[in-house]
Amino acid sequence: MIISMTGYGQGLAYFQNKTIRVEIRTLNARTTESRSRMPNVYRDKEMEVRKWMTDELSRGKIDISISVEQEVEGDDGSMLNHNLFKKYYNELFTLKQTLGIEGGDMMQAVLSIPNVMVSYEELAPEEEWKVVQSAIGEALADIKKFRLGEGKILEREMVNGVEKIEKYLEEIVPFEEARLPKVREKLRKALDEFLVSQQVDHNRFEQELIYYIEKLDITEEKVRLAQHCMYFKNELNNTEELKGKKLGFIAQEMGREINTLGAKAQDSEIQLLVVNMKDELEKIKEQLANIL
Repeated sequence: MIISMTGYGQGLAYFQNKTIRVEIRTLNARTTESRSRMPNVYRDKEMEVRKWMTDELSRGKIDISISVEQEVEGDDGSMLNHNLFKKYYNELFTLKQTLGIEGGDMMQAVLSIPNVMVSYEELAPEEEWKVVQSAIGEALADIKKFRLGEGKILEREMVNGVEKIEKYLEEIVPFEEARLPKVREKLRKALDEFLVSQQVDHNRFEQELIYYIEKLDITEEKVRLAQHCMYFKNELNNTEELKGKKLGFIAQEMGREINTLGAKAQDSEIQLLVVNMKDELEKIKEQLANIL
């Protein structure tokens, strides 16, 4: 089971004349980052909400927004600072007269100045917070469903990538069988060309040739890469939820074997297959960056 770090969920609840809307968005990140936006009446619950998000959503960048809409007009929880309003109004009026400025909405200009309107909102009652909690719970259930759906898509793409690597690995076999005779012949020609006039110990030459060819043998790398691919797919199928880091380690080992194959290849056809393997592995790593 794969769970994506990217997701979106929303919840809706009602309390008296209020509509409470909760939206949760998550993005991929190496660590857990939580950010919240909510009305001041819920400010005492901010740390509780952040911990809730971290516990439920584990890793990633988490953004939760709680908004409240009043269904009927009423007290909006703010009041006018009369002294400050008079002060700013008189100063703006004097400036307007001095500069000869005509028109303009003086009232609106003063009201838009910070601290002219003062909020006196009280904390929300516990009954209202319980309703908000139900909306948060609904949003969490929604985003978990979303992330699970995204995870299934990522899982299919990664399985497809690993199977392509396995296919390229199988395609190496015929080129590998023809490679060593080519290397042997190439070395003989080089020796004949540069050492024509010198005596050569052919037994010694065969020993050195065998040693050199053993250094080019890629059997172990092929076996290990095949094992890593199998292990990767097995990990995708287990029931553990947080597996992104473990899969990342396996992908690193796959990359190490692929790089060694390329270094030992000494064959253009094998090199091409290695390049294709690297391309698929990079796609897998990009997808791994987005899962838990």
